[in-house]
Amino acid sequence: MQAKMRTIGGQASWMLRSSDVEAWVTELGGQLAPVTFDRRWRRIQPFAIAPWVEEPESRKLPPILRVLRGDFFCLPFGGNATPFRGERHPVHGETANGRWHLEALGGGGGAASLHLSLPTRIRRGRVDKWIELRDGQNVVYCRHTLSGMSGPMCFGHHAMLRFPDRPGSGVVTTSAFAHGQVFIEPTERPENRGYSWLQPGATFDTLERVPTLVGKDTDLARFPARRGFEDIAMILSQPDLPFAWTAATFPREHYVWFALKDPRVLRGTIFWLSNGGRHYPPWNGRHVNVLGLEEVTSYFHLGLAESVRMNPFTKLGFGTSVALDPRRRFTVNYLLAVAPIPVGFDRVADIVPGPDGAGVNLRSVSGKTVPVPLDLEFLRGGER
Repeated sequence: MQAKMRTIGGQASWMLRSSDVEAWVTELGGQLAPVTFDRRWRRIQPFAIAPWVEEPESRKLPPILRVLRGDFFCLPFGGNATPFRGERHPVHGETANGRWHLEALGGGGGAASLHLSLPTRIRRGRVDKWIELRDGQNVVYCRHTLSGMSGPMCFGHHAMLRFPDRPGSGVVTTSAFAHGQVFIEPTERPENRGYSWLQPGATFDTLERVPTLVGKDTDLARFPARRGFEDIAMILSQPDLPFAWTAATFPREHYVWFALKDPRVLRGTIFWLSNGGRHYPPWNGRHVNVLGLEEVTSYFHLGLAESVRMNPFTKLGFGTSVALDPRRRFTVNYLLAVAPIPVGFDRVADIVPGPDGAGVNLRSVSGKTVPVPLDLEFLRGGER
């Protein structure tokens, strides 16, 4: 096991390494990427890194865009254009824009871990971040603990994958969801040099049939698609599942990327379909083949004020924020993983606990099963 700090993609970053995974976490924004899974053999790097991060002009951008890569924790999640009780949060919060402090970095006993902290100023409190890798597992364990904060809050993870540059190169599937909806407004507008394709506010019960502006359905499960457009949709997870999952299968590349969560903590998944639909700086039409699969408790990506007030999701019985108590810690656990798959494994149909609770099994529509070693109990750990 090794751990060190170096400039990667223009940002000072800490490195974690296990027998199977190498991961970098930026000091600014605490953003996770690059991550190399199966690092001794195939070296799979599924996460997206923005094309401008090493350009001199990027230094003028807000921190979140200057760094934009991989996955990061958002508190509060969203644009936060509307102030809440005098709080004016940046896009995706201080956790995605602030400079994290190193608490501990090291390895031993078959694991490597990184502990960072961030004292928050807009909403007074503290966030602790733990990233852990374990030998023999192609898994990244992420834990964020909130302490000392009071009042309602929305939050989430912001994972972004870069898909191979072929139409439909990846197939996205999820655990059962109770509600699906396109963002209520156009994600982008032509007058702002941006373009969207999905019908604002349209509801759906399957990713394969989602209404568009031209009156036809499109398939959100297959990506890349709709080059030249930028869209956002969201699903609400079934809350009674023991765990919820999101997966992207790449049959030609012979691997699956997947994420696991507790649906009572992270209640929905935002799909950010970014395929060259923004023609203003720094995007300039070049942010393509990127799919955000963002596990959140929020009302779309609007921000804290919109997530706290009554909204269409809360009317359906789905909370879009939580009430933080300064006397108790609140913990968000999340797993990111990659699994090699055999020829004929077409897409994930289900993810179920392995025999005797050891890891999980990925089951494909075509009938193949792939066992993946990991610690499911991690999702339920921590104080709430």
